[in-house]
Amino acid sequence: MCFFAGRIDKALEFAERMRRVGVEPDVVTYNCLIKGLCSVRRVVEALEMIGVMLQNGCPPDKITYYTAMGFLCKEKRVAEVRGLLGRMRNDAGLFPDQVTYNMLIHVLAKHGHADEALEFLRESEGKRFRVDEVGYSAVVHSFCLNGRMAEAKEIVSEMISKECHPDVVTYSAVVDGFCRIGEIDQARKIMKHMYKNGCKPNIVTHTALLNGLCKAGKTSEAWELLNNSGEEWWTPSDITYSVVMHGFRREGKLKESCDVVAQMLQKGFFPTTVEINLLIHALCMEGKPGEAKDFMEQCQSKGCTINVINFTTVIHGFSRQGDLESALSLLDDLYLSNRHPDVVTYTVVVNALGKKGRLKEATELVKKMLNRGIVPTLVTYRTVIHRYCEKGTVEELLDLLDKMLARQELKSVYNQVIEKLCALGKINEAYSLLSKVLRTASQRDAQTCHILMESFLNRGLAVQSYNVACQMFQRNLIPDIKLCRKVDNQLTLEKQPAAGKLIVKFLERGLLKQEKF
Repeated sequence: MCFFAGRIDKALEFAERMRRVGVEPDVVTYNCLIKGLCSVRRVVEALEMIGVMLQNGCPPDKITYYTAMGFLCKEKRVAEVRGLLGRMRNDAGLFPDQVTYNMLIHVLAKHGHADEALEFLRESEGKRFRVDEVGYSAVVHSFCLNGRMAEAKEIVSEMISKECHPDVVTYSAVVDGFCRIGEIDQARKIMKHMYKNGCKPNIVTHTALLNGLCKAGKTSEAWELLNNSGEEWWTPSDITYSVVMHGFRREGKLKESCDVVAQMLQKGFFPTTVEINLLIHALCMEGKPGEAKDFMEQCQSKGCTINVINFTTVIHGFSRQGDLESALSLLDDLYLSNRHPDVVTYTVVVNALGKKGRLKEATELVKKMLNRGIVPTLVTYRTVIHRYCEKGTVEELLDLLDKMLARQELKSVYNQVIEKLCALGKINEAYSLLSKVLRTASQRDAQTCHILMESFLNRGLAVQSYNVACQMFQRNLIPDIKLCRKVDNQLTLEKQPAAGKLIVKFLERGLLKQEKF
């Protein structure tokens, strides 16, 4: 079983060691190795191993060939499958039988190769092997998945003519196929045809129809059919309810979607945390975080699994609405219910506190996050930088960043601070931090310096822009020559003593040989 852990080479080495100590691998061992090679897509070696088996006097069995052929069928390598059928017959004296053809038909159909599956079905019939309704259903299902409903119907008609009666699986595949391409009326006709032929639609059939209605924007009709399921003598499953719930959600009918969940819970079915979160998120996006909270609590009271993601989504919803107190209250509920907020939860609340200017509380929350061993993400850093720079509390920001960096290093953190301050027009504060990004002389640092230079220049502060360029030269970081030209032109217009000095620095370093000012 070593190959299942991605250790097929170890398995091959072990087999070789067996041979060296005089223990010849048997057919079961070889089959395991061939399966392992196929599972890691080393089919050439798998085919070679069949030859090794013959050379070592260990005749392959049908499982040996079926394993390799199964992989080739997945890849639609039909010519190689036929070659292997020939080897199976000529080298091992094993003749393809009904089981062989059934295997080929099913694997090809399962992987969407309908034409090739049908080809082997015809060949099987030509050899007078009987293909049962299961084999036909596999081919029908494959055509339906490809949206080729004319071919699917033709095969169903052929089955009936050969007195190979389609079962509920076959019909359900056709119903689902028509629903996939939006032909709901055709799907209904097939269901009527089922009743006429004494084949009662099951839950899969009905769910396929409801799914088709929902995708066609007719979820209300699907909901009505679901509520009438008792009259039709079929019992919906959790999947059936989920289909209708998602249909209403996609149509923006969130109240109806919540009603479906309520009925699910009454019937003893539980939506997943992902499904719950989709509805919570939709309600919050519509500006209804209060309803989202009520819905979440209703699900929780009925025994549904509610996780930190669900809480975070509602907290974010309240924060977007500016209802910070409700967001903080829900954060407290997280602690009380012994659910641990994750980095996303903390980042959302810190952003909301910063937006309201409550930076002291935001700082305490970040410290609490760090003390709990939670590592800040890039989004956390960006959020903190944005809110503190926005309020101009740079010293507090630097102190907090030191604590965050001790937990999770981020090389570009001070670059982001300077660039954010420039964007907010706080260029003097940005300039005061310049030394923090001139420690590595990287291109990222050069980019930040250029942003700062541009900010000074755009405000008519050419001398300050010149000073930034000089500091770059001191750190062996070459500033952009075109930007320096703009700075020098401005210095010249202002008749500043520094005019022309940047050009000299470029000339001294031999950087103006190919470009003339």
